[in-house]
Amino acid sequence: MDRGGAVLLTAAVGGLIALQAPINSMLGKSVGTWQAAAVSFGIGTVLLATIVTLAGGGWGDLDGLRGAPWYYLVGGLLGAAYVTTVLVTVRSLGAGGVTAATISGQLTMSLVVDQLGWLGVEREPITAPRILGVVMLAAGTYLVVRD
Repeated sequence: MDRGGAVLLTAAVGGLIALQAPINSMLGKSVGTWQAAAVSFGIGTVLLATIVTLAGGGWGDLDGLRGAPWYYLVGGLLGAAYVTTVLVTVRSLGAGGVTAATISGQLTMSLVVDQLGWLGVEREPITAPRILGVVMLAAGTYLVVRD
């Protein structure tokens, strides 16, 4: 996929992510916070299991998990932390505030990951323009969440 297509696809899915917090929050009001997070992940798990089962290659070689470093396996934990947190925080921040704060945190951490070359990412130094981007995003987040 070319960079333009990747940006458009990611932005489109990002728009859907903005719906996730309020949807899960409403579910949480109906069934409870932890229960809503579990239901959300359960539905996602069923969908992904169906796709993997029907896709070419199926479940592949899961034996490779045995040799994988432990930190390769924490993605689901990070997702659960995010879903559960925004399920609650959307009630006070709103969908815009949750999305802005999420993106600010993601961009800030991504600069660290790029700088250090963590997790197989090619090293990219933190530069003044990149820092300015984070500062501007933080200012935008402040404008979105302030009363």
